[in-house]
Amino acid sequence: MDTFIQQILNGLVLGSLYSLIALGYTMVYGILNLINFAHGEVLMIGAMTALSTIMLLKAHFPDAPGWLLLVAGTAVAIPVCVIVSLIIERVAYRPLRNAPRLAPLITAIGVSITLQTLAMMIWGRNYLTFPSLLPSDPLSFLGATVTVTKLLVIALSAVIMLGLMLLVNRTKLGRAMRATAENPRVAGLMGVNPNYVIALTFAIGAALAAVAGVMIAATYSVVHFYMGFIPGLKAFTAAVLGGIGNIPGAMLGGILLGLIEALGAGYIGQLTGGVFGSNYQDVFAFIVLCMVLILRPSGLLGERVADRA
Repeated sequence: MDTFIQQILNGLVLGSLYSLIALGYTMVYGILNLINFAHGEVLMIGAMTALSTIMLLKAHFPDAPGWLLLVAGTAVAIPVCVIVSLIIERVAYRPLRNAPRLAPLITAIGVSITLQTLAMMIWGRNYLTFPSLLPSDPLSFLGATVTVTKLLVIALSAVIMLGLMLLVNRTKLGRAMRATAENPRVAGLMGVNPNYVIALTFAIGAALAAVAGVMIAATYSVVHFYMGFIPGLKAFTAAVLGGIGNIPGAMLGGILLGLIEALGAGYIGQLTGGVFGSNYQDVFAFIVLCMVLILRPSGLLGERVADRA
C-alpha cells in the first residue's frame, strides 16, 4: 500500500505537469486545428529564462529567500514565453491559416528545431543545474514521502486549471474563444476579432508552458536545450487521450497519463526485477497513444470542435 500511494503521488505530479502543457496544445488546436509542435520548446525557454533570472538575482541578492527567487524567475519567464509565442504565431502560423493542413504542421516542426538551436547557442548544449529553492526535506504522507516542491506542483496546477476553466466558461473572452473555435468567419461578423482571440490563446498557452517549465526545472533540478521535446510529446499524447480540442479532456488526459506512467514504471519495474522500470516509463506514454488512436481516435471525452463550413 505504501508503494501504491507513493506511485499515485508521483503520478499526480507528472500528470499535473502534462495537463498544463496539454492545455496549450488543445487550446490552439480547438481554434486553429493546428498542432503546435513548438509548444514544448516554449516550455524550455521558460525554464532557461527562469534559471538565468534566478542566477542573476542570487549574484546580486545572495540573502534573498528561495521562494522569492522562484516567483521572480517565473514572473520573468511568463512574459518572455508569451512574446516568443506571439512572434511564432504572427510570423510562422498566421500566413498559413488558409494553407493545406500539412504546411502549418511542417512549419511547426521547423520552428521547434529553430528554437532548440537558438537555445543551444544562448545557453549551451550542456545540462545546467537548477538550484533547489524550496525546502527539500521529505514529508511523510500515509507511508509515502513527498517534497514541498511536488506538493506545490499539484496545488498550483489545480488552481491554474480551475482558473482557466472559469475563464473559458464564465467570461466574455471565453465566449469569444468558443465562438472563434466554432467558426471564425461568423464570429468576426458578430463583432469578435479572430486575430486578437487567436493571439491571446497563444499567449495563455505560452504562460501555462512557462509555469510548467519552471515546475519541471524545480522538480528535477536540471534544464537543457532539449528538455521540452519529450514532455511536449507526452502532453500531446495526453491531449489526444482526453480528446484534443477539449479543455477538460486535456486535464483528464494529463492526470491519467501521469498515473499510467508512474504505476507502470513502479509495478512493472518490480515484477521484472528492475529490467523495465523508470528508465522505460516513456514507453508507457506512447503505448497509450497508439491504443487511443486505434481504439478511440476522438479521445475519452470526444472532440467538441465542430467542422467548419
